[in-house]
Amino acid sequence: MKAGAIGLYEEALSLPGAGLLLRTACGRALPLQLERWCGLADRTDEELLLRCQGPVLDIGCGPGRLTIALAERGIPVLGIDISRTAVARVREAGACAIRRSVFDPLPGQGRWATALLADGNIGIGGYPDELLRRCARLLAPGGRLLIEAEHDDDIDERMTAWLEHADGRRSPVFPWARLGVSALLELAAAAGLHFLEEWNDADRAFVAVTRSATDRPHGRPGQRLIGAVGPAGGHALPLTIATRKHGR
Repeated sequence: MKAGAIGLYEEALSLPGAGLLLRTACGRALPLQLERWCGLADRTDEELLLRCQGPVLDIGCGPGRLTIALAERGIPVLGIDISRTAVARVREAGACAIRRSVFDPLPGQGRWATALLADGNIGIGGYPDELLRRCARLLAPGGRLLIEAEHDDDIDERMTAWLEHADGRRSPVFPWARLGVSALLELAAAAGLHFLEEWNDADRAFVAVTRSATDRPHGRPGQRLIGAVGPAGGHALPLTIATRKHGR
């Protein structure tokens, strides 16, 4: 997403009721659910969170309702987002987040037990096949990727889009994608990820896929992990993350 798009998004985070939508090149308007994203985890989110095993990487965490909810449960979690404002909100709530793209170098590559792609984030970058391959490299052997898909199973779209404010302002265009469950599972299989389950709740669709437990780790040899503090005592966070958190 380009800088101008991030600016509109960050402004909307401060006033989520102002109205912001994703406009596609063919003219469709897809409202962004900023009020839900800026709120607390709801019942449908809880079903997703119950499937998370730490350490968790929340990709495109936004203002952080899932990252924060996991941290409050004592589950080691790191949120990543390219928005400074979003990352600041997560940190202010006491959870751990860094400003980074999923395609940037990240701590703990090949060591994450769970990665999240919620709230349409399968669209990040506009090429979901590349995104899924990247997520597969981030997971530990046997790790799981939890993905929110479009509720309409027939959707399989790559598009050019922009953010549009209620007052008519527009961001620069950027590539995006939308996938229903069928198209998502096909791409996941091509990325070497194996189906675990799918579920629907409150008109939201989710898929869980996993990296084979026999795959060799993608992380650097000898990468150190340390135990996390809290109820999830058997979990671990990459050293660089834990240092950042405890140094707050």
